[in-house]
Amino acid sequence: MLEKMDDFFTARVNGYDEHMKSNIEGADSFYKYTASLLPKEKNANVLDLGCGTGLELEEFFSINPSAKVTGIDLTKAMLDSLKTKFPDKDITTICGSYFEVPFGVDIFDAAVSVESLHHFTKEEKVPLYTKLRNSLKPNGYFILTDYFADNNEQEAYFRQELLKIRKEQKLADDVFYHYDTPLTVEHEKEALLAAGFTQVEELCSWEATHTLRAIK
Repeated sequence: MLEKMDDFFTARVNGYDEHMKSNIEGADSFYKYTASLLPKEKNANVLDLGCGTGLELEEFFSINPSAKVTGIDLTKAMLDSLKTKFPDKDITTICGSYFEVPFGVDIFDAAVSVESLHHFTKEEKVPLYTKLRNSLKPNGYFILTDYFADNNEQEAYFRQELLKIRKEQKLADDVFYHYDTPLTVEHEKEALLAAGFTQVEELCSWEATHTLRAIK
């Protein structure tokens, strides 16, 4: 049976950091690389989608200790771990779906998401990315480091498998279940551009993980 997204990560919060660092190709580099792309100005305001335990924030706070971060995640246990890890940092945590939580307008200098958004379709992402773009200040940008499909066939296969499993297990359409359905890099770029970002570029990659930067 597929696990609900929240249940999946709650059950794995202990040992999550070590699992990600040890089992994901390039993780020893891409968390630090992602952090290096975030604003270095004092009191920079950053939105983190699917922040989890804040692996990308470890390096970021060493670079910019005065940064303000708003982290959104479905899993309370992950957010509790995050707050324990950074007790002296300016972090606002929101437990909820980033599809539903309001972001505000012209609030953030930058936004970031690492290994979180590969569960959703292009059609689901466009309104999310539109909301995200609106939340960024003029000249703001979004750094996305995530798992991507190698080609269109692989992308389609993952999506069809999920739909088949949902049907077989009679799972509700409006509940998030943990199953990876990554887009190709090109389809991710198309979603960001459809949401109104003016420029999207790929900056680096590690096997199936790629880093994109989308500029408002």
